[in-house]
Amino acid sequence: MALKDAANDVDNALIRDGYRGLSYENAFGGALSFMRRTYTKDLTGVDLAVTGVPFDQAVTNRPGTRLGPRAIREASTLQPCDPPYGWDINPLTEFNIADYGDLAFDYANVPAFPKALTDHISGILDKGAGSLVLGGDHYITFPILRAYAAKFGPVSLLQFDAHSDTWPDDDMDRIDHGTMFYKAVKEGLIVPERSVQVGIRTTNEVDLGVNVIDAREVHEAGPATVVEKIRDILGDAPTYLTFDIDCLDPAFAPGTGTPVWGGLSSGQAAIILRDLAGINVVGCDVVEVSPPYDAGNCTAVAAAHVATELMCLYCYNKRARA
Repeated sequence: MALKDAANDVDNALIRDGYRGLSYENAFGGALSFMRRTYTKDLTGVDLAVTGVPFDQAVTNRPGTRLGPRAIREASTLQPCDPPYGWDINPLTEFNIADYGDLAFDYANVPAFPKALTDHISGILDKGAGSLVLGGDHYITFPILRAYAAKFGPVSLLQFDAHSDTWPDDDMDRIDHGTMFYKAVKEGLIVPERSVQVGIRTTNEVDLGVNVIDAREVHEAGPATVVEKIRDILGDAPTYLTFDIDCLDPAFAPGTGTPVWGGLSSGQAAIILRDLAGINVVGCDVVEVSPPYDAGNCTAVAAAHVATELMCLYCYNKRARA
């Protein structure tokens, strides 16, 4: 890092010429965007659009994830001065990555929310970009999957989570962050036998055929074995990757609505995500960061790192298939 650049480098989210480049502005100042990427509503030529969905009206316990996108953006300002660690790709300099801002929706008209989100993501996909979504509670993945399935057909789901979120609920209009993957299977958005959930540690007898690698298996088998198993399940199928921050143990991510002990460490998650390079990731999200419960902002920091790994996975896949 050129320390002298910090004295002159500021507000890159607003003034950068184009989309590419590292950013040396002070982490504690400047206009907030994810990884200091350019803010834009014009996605012409954009490879990956980062967008926030500040919605938390589907939670079953503690609220606050509507504040997650802003917290993740703020935490990400610690990272854009260097290439992402452990990768032979640097999306910040090799790809056009933009911060597309947040979804606009009427918070008082909850029934209208799912379509608004699906349309928002469809608009990104129609421009030829992929989406990296900052949540928001985990329900948001369901309307997002509708947009992806409309473009790619039924996709594989790679879900990092403490909960399976496949509790039965046949009311497709009901909004709940614990039932949306049950609905996604029933609606034909995902292919269960080609999907995998990692880090599960809550009881739910309804798996609908989705492959489960629970937290204990991660601890006992180790990240390398888990990566191999995930690859075998996914194959080369188009994959949507969703990372619920409660996949991490509360020691690493206390700021979430439904924390469960015995989860993955941040180190385990980092190894797994980096070693999955090359899977066919077509879109991704990180969800369930609740800043009101986040001691020392460590959950937001963890989520910002997860989002960076997702960015790298998407761009690695895009480069490999160019």
